[in-house]
Amino acid sequence: MKRLFAIALTALCTLANAQVPDSALAPLIRTVAADEQTVRNFYDLRWSSARMQALDALAERYLDQIEAMSLEGMDVVARADAVMLRFHLEDLAASVALDRARRAEMLELLPYLELVERLEQDRALMSPLDLPALAREISAIPGQIERLRARIVKPTDEVRADSIVVSPTLALRTASASADTLEKLERWARHYRNFMPGFAWWLDTPIDKSRSAIREYENHLRREMAQQKGNDDDPLVGQPEGRERLMQSLRREMIAYTPEELIEIGQRELAWCQQELRAAAREMGCGDDFHAAIEEVKTRHAAPGEQARLVTEQAAFAIDLVDELVTVPELCAKLWRTQMIPTRDQRIWPFAAYNNNHVMVSFATDEMDTDAKLMSMRGNNEHFTRIVVPHELIPGHHLQGFMADRIRTYRKLFSTPFFVEGWALYWEFELWDRGYARGPEDRVGMLFWRSHRAARIIVSLKFHLGEMTPEEMIEFLIEQVGHERASATSEVRRYINGMYSPLYQVAYMIGGLQLRALKRELVDGGHMGLRAYNDALLEHNAIPVEMIRAQMLGLELGLDYEPMWRFDDPAANP
Repeated sequence: MKRLFAIALTALCTLANAQVPDSALAPLIRTVAADEQTVRNFYDLRWSSARMQALDALAERYLDQIEAMSLEGMDVVARADAVMLRFHLEDLAASVALDRARRAEMLELLPYLELVERLEQDRALMSPLDLPALAREISAIPGQIERLRARIVKPTDEVRADSIVVSPTLALRTASASADTLEKLERWARHYRNFMPGFAWWLDTPIDKSRSAIREYENHLRREMAQQKGNDDDPLVGQPEGRERLMQSLRREMIAYTPEELIEIGQRELAWCQQELRAAAREMGCGDDFHAAIEEVKTRHAAPGEQARLVTEQAAFAIDLVDELVTVPELCAKLWRTQMIPTRDQRIWPFAAYNNNHVMVSFATDEMDTDAKLMSMRGNNEHFTRIVVPHELIPGHHLQGFMADRIRTYRKLFSTPFFVEGWALYWEFELWDRGYARGPEDRVGMLFWRSHRAARIIVSLKFHLGEMTPEEMIEFLIEQVGHERASATSEVRRYINGMYSPLYQVAYMIGGLQLRALKRELVDGGHMGLRAYNDALLEHNAIPVEMIRAQMLGLELGLDYEPMWRFDDPAANP
């Protein structure tokens, strides 16, 4: 009875378009988020030990406060907030521990890191400066780098007793950390140079020489050690996280599955997609050859200069289509626009993306050579684009982000791609079920992306488990999904270069399957209507779906709660 009451109450609030109240814990969560941001802003040298100590102390202080808290008398929304805050702080502490381990790997390669960290701390305390001593310390940096470079070798080089073996991954991370450290050294110098007598006289020359040595060293790490020269054929370099880190991340996202179980789900979903692709291929006269059907669909693209118009037309169609399925505020429906992605950025985003009221559109540009132009147009053909547009705009990311900026905004601290990306995938599933495809060509376009999401689960998790190389990932996307080679390379580059969390690529389909499973419980189970369900999802902000389910079902939540929802196996759920 309690569960049905919670469901009915949520539906009533949604249908009445009522203001959604914050929970009793909202002030505490806002304070934690502000404190955490303050620490990060103040200790902005990314790999400094002071930053790690401060974040550790913050996590410990608030975890103690939560453990002393009583949830007695709190409603299910506040209880969910307490659980998610605990998970966030525990993940923060675990992330700091990982940062410490990675800092230790780099420390010998960054002999000037601790010096710059000390300079920044002394500046904060307004400690007196010993200019001659500082000049000697900074003057030593070029020599330290020269001696260091003589010892650094690649894993494939001959190793001496004093060698430091540096992998491409470590080289890139160290180069990035070095660039940040140099920027902080130069900021420190700007702070003093123009108002402290003698500063420039003592330190300008040492800093100039050190700057040149550090920049040359960074260039060596990137270009020689990691073979990153800024070309399209640069080798792909990434950091496999390992199973332990994946399990930690899955817990933080409240996914009660192992990486291996998720790979099995991805393989099952990919097999379903390929079965449906073969059926569409037969309708197109391609027999069982779904690759031939995909190739045929790729030839049907907009003319040069017409892609933005195509996107705009498809967006208007999708908005009208979902009007009865979810509430779309007037401003959300009207205030968006297209923005073409620059040529170089298409190395990372070869299709489309969403950012700040803009749907970012990839397509051939005059800067590309002929092969690249044709590949871009093929990869962004009419039938692929038709499902990409509602994914990025309405009812996908644009609607979800619009509502997240207005309802329970304090929960952005708990934001997860399993809802952000899962919401967009959930709508791909819904549109498929509702006959969004006009014919087999549209079905091929929708299935291409659906199989792409399934493949992402497989290749990204296997990469982080050390079971698949970047090159194998590219071949998998080409052979099993039907990507152009350049597009597959761009995708893999984004998966592994550290821009995203190790689970981000998994989140699309797994999040969509979670929302679909919850719909089966509530809508198909007769507890609420589809529009009420879709509106209610947006009232929780982009938090882990397991916590949305707990609130919509009115589950009893304690501070010791651990993820348990087996969304892929309803019989296993409480």
